[in-house]
Amino acid sequence: MKPIKPMPMGEFVVFIALMFATVAYSTDSMLPLLVEMGQSLAPETPQSAQLVVTGFVLGLGSGTLVIGPISDALGRKRLILAGIGLYMIAAVFAATSDSMGALLAARFVQGIGASAPRVLSQAVVRDLYSGRQMARIMSFAMAIFVLVPAIAPLMGATLGGLFGWRAIFWSFLVFGSISGGWLLFRQPETLPPKMRRPLEIRPIVTAFREVFSHKQVMIYVIALTFSFATMFIWLSSIAQIFDDVYARSDEFPKWFALCALLSAPGSLVNAQLVLKLGMRRLIVTAITGQIGLVFATIVIYASTGGLPFWAFFTFMVGHFFTVGLIFGNLNALALEPLGHIAGTASSVMSGVSTVGSALIAAPLASLYNGTPLPLMLAVAACGVFAMTAMIVARRWNTSDLG
Repeated sequence: MKPIKPMPMGEFVVFIALMFATVAYSTDSMLPLLVEMGQSLAPETPQSAQLVVTGFVLGLGSGTLVIGPISDALGRKRLILAGIGLYMIAAVFAATSDSMGALLAARFVQGIGASAPRVLSQAVVRDLYSGRQMARIMSFAMAIFVLVPAIAPLMGATLGGLFGWRAIFWSFLVFGSISGGWLLFRQPETLPPKMRRPLEIRPIVTAFREVFSHKQVMIYVIALTFSFATMFIWLSSIAQIFDDVYARSDEFPKWFALCALLSAPGSLVNAQLVLKLGMRRLIVTAITGQIGLVFATIVIYASTGGLPFWAFFTFMVGHFFTVGLIFGNLNALALEPLGHIAGTASSVMSGVSTVGSALIAAPLASLYNGTPLPLMLAVAACGVFAMTAMIVARRWNTSDLG
């Protein structure tokens, strides 16, 4: 029987958080197992296991660009369910792979499947809410979502230790079953037939043109891209820093989990303040805090001839805390004027920010020299560009969203 009533708000927030968490769980759980995967499937080039994350992200970016326009024509629910189904099928192929090439191909397809819950969950929120209320819903969801990065590396390390690295891919079946079943039985379709757009080339091209020609939206997407790039830089560098600089590689999952838990209140703070202060003000405050935190950390680094672990961990927690004040608000700002094509807009936003941030982060992360300094400078640079975009966006500020 199809659900006819929308979920209560509390349940809806948790459900959206689970949709958001699809990508985080599918990447962060890999981090403790990459070495083992490389040694098992590519003993001559074990470093190729790093592509297990990259392949997933490439598939994610590819699927992101097409799933939104299709959902504007066919609805959100069936596309999310189809994406989750593809995600689960690819997980089976990944778990049974006998070569690194087969594993990477499965991860690419899995990324395509994950693009549906990643992109369309934002469209679902926009279908039901707008403005500051939308930002508030997304902030609550992000506060719950952050628990997944906290436990994902621990989950990967635990499953890998008990059953081997293949077990993490079998866990994706459980994850997909829970999220897909929840959607199927509890959430009705959010895009009514009368609001759908024809699945034809001309309307899709028109929608894409509308998104890319909206100056304010694209400026927010640029800010989102540079903010998102800092996360890729962290993921690329943090494990090496824990190992090379602090000799704490065995403790990495626990410290990563602690950081996620300590930074989680950032989204809760945003949810409480966004209705009063507005999204733009909170974003600018958070980015300013990121830049200030970087320079304070650099001062400690320069004055001590290195960076004590407590200072690095404080920098890490502070940065992730401010993320809770940025991502939900930027997504809500960018989607606000495009509610009539929320699926296409979500595709463009996610596609551009995912691919763009990866292209920005890759060369910056490659500057790693065995110290935390390149990471700090890269985060500062991205923060400056994001702040510049927010300043430029004020020229097209025609709403009261703060």
